[in-house]
Amino acid sequence: MNLKLILVLILVSLAAIFIIQNVTVVDVRFLFWNVSMSRALLIFFLLIIGVALGWVLHSYFSFRKSKDESGGDV
Repeated sequence: MNLKLILVLILVSLAAIFIIQNVTVVDVRFLFWNVSMSRALLIFFLLIIGVALGWVLHSYFSFRKSKDESGGDV
């Protein structure tokens, strides 16, 4: 079998086990919001928010670094 296929199957299996073990519903309260969702879904959303925030901050600092190195005023 292909090594990539084996790795994908292992990752999918681990994700399925994670979801099965974290199906309990949790209440999330933040300021005026109150949301009930599964723990696995909450962790997934937090992961996506963290990746997006890291991407935006990396882009911002890369832009500032390239702007400072070029010496241009934008």
